[in-house]
Amino acid sequence: MELLSPIEQLCEELKLPVVAQEYNNLSIIASQENWKYSQFLEELLRQEYNEKMSRSKNILTKMAGFPAIKTIEQFDYSFTIGVNRKQIEELASLAFVKRYKNIIFLGQPGVGKTHLAIALAYKAVLHRYKVRFTTITELIADANKAKRDKKYDSFLKIIVSPSILIIDEIGYFNMSKEDANHFFQIISARYEKGSTILTSNLVFSQWAQIFGGDKVVTTAILDRVLHHSHVINIQGDSYRLKEKRESNINSDIYKFGAKSSTKIVEKIQVV
Repeated sequence: MELLSPIEQLCEELKLPVVAQEYNNLSIIASQENWKYSQFLEELLRQEYNEKMSRSKNILTKMAGFPAIKTIEQFDYSFTIGVNRKQIEELASLAFVKRYKNIIFLGQPGVGKTHLAIALAYKAVLHRYKVRFTTITELIADANKAKRDKKYDSFLKIIVSPSILIIDEIGYFNMSKEDANHFFQIISARYEKGSTILTSNLVFSQWAQIFGGDKVVTTAILDRVLHHSHVINIQGDSYRLKEKRESNINSDIYKFGAKSSTKIVEKIQVV
């Protein structure tokens, strides 16, 4: 077994694997190019830092649980109404995260709500913020399981911990009053402690039907969600249907207008 050099031993103790791996090669380059000691040290530490940042971003991205990676640059502003490029770019500065502000994207399926939610959260991950993505269905299922297992307090602590929590697909199913109370507890726990990004296909006046018809709970939820928030109402046709048209997968789609979107979805089975 090869013994570690004193430098390698110190690097192991200080958890500097890149320094241990690269110091010898870099010292040769430094000697050949007549670097100053400070220049050599700076470059060595920079390589260690870059590797740590890369590992950190990879871990945070995996922990976020994104269904896919989306970026702001990929978003097609020309296809939608109600999305202000300047506003999105301002949100991409991540000032909303530091101020614990929420973002709510409203609009019909396929207009880009989830894309923008993920894109902003992914930008936060690249700046080393902790993020978690979940759908409302998964979130409520987790809450019910935690309640049954008598681990509800631990569940709420986990939910509060991310700097950004994305809750996708609000409005795709109606909750029981118990489920609505879980959602209220989650929103209350995160209130002014972290940013929450919500996506919904329903306008706020329809949210009571989501939460078991309980207007009191709905009002309490909206009060906390909207207190510090940016609301972006996106209008337009489904981008997924647009891609189907362009790829010519189903020629029948050309026979339908925007008012027949339900029939289109039935014919091509867009998820």
